[in-house]
Amino acid sequence: MIRFIALLLTPLLNFRPIRRIRRNHGLEHATIHMMSRRIKDLKILGGRAVLDGFFIYGEAETDQIRVAVEEAITRMRKGEHGLAVHPNCGTGLVTTGLMTTLATMLGTIGANQSWKDRISRLPTLVVLSVFAVMLSQPAGLSLQRHITTLGDPGDLEVVQISRQDMKSPFSKSKMVVHRIWTRAG
Repeated sequence: MIRFIALLLTPLLNFRPIRRIRRNHGLEHATIHMMSRRIKDLKILGGRAVLDGFFIYGEAETDQIRVAVEEAITRMRKGEHGLAVHPNCGTGLVTTGLMTTLATMLGTIGANQSWKDRISRLPTLVVLSVFAVMLSQPAGLSLQRHITTLGDPGDLEVVQISRQDMKSPFSKSKMVVHRIWTRAG
């Protein structure tokens, strides 16, 4: 079904700015895959793709990221397009949130306002939520594969990598942010 939706969305997904973000998103994931394979106890909090590149948040050396980006783009160009899909992507988290919300809404259809009726539906809501979580993982991976990332980097190239130590929003510690700039794509 997701593949069919992607087919319908092809003109939008191939619109140059969107295609470029999808390629950057794929390269972000592939970079994190490469780093995970090389660095024991990797402390990456996440990443975020944008039109002109992507960010990686977490403890890593700039040289480690540079090597990982270069290896990722090389392997993707050689056909390893599956590197663009990552199990910890935000797409999967959003998919899980949406599906569990819909399952809960489905489980409350027809409920009246009494606490007794609401509590009596709790087992049904738990079962529906568990099924939603189970289905959301493959759905999230499929959404990545067909819509939110692009495993073919095309003519995408990395032009600059920089590091910045930023104050963490909820603590006094610093957070390392790497910014990877790309062009073309």
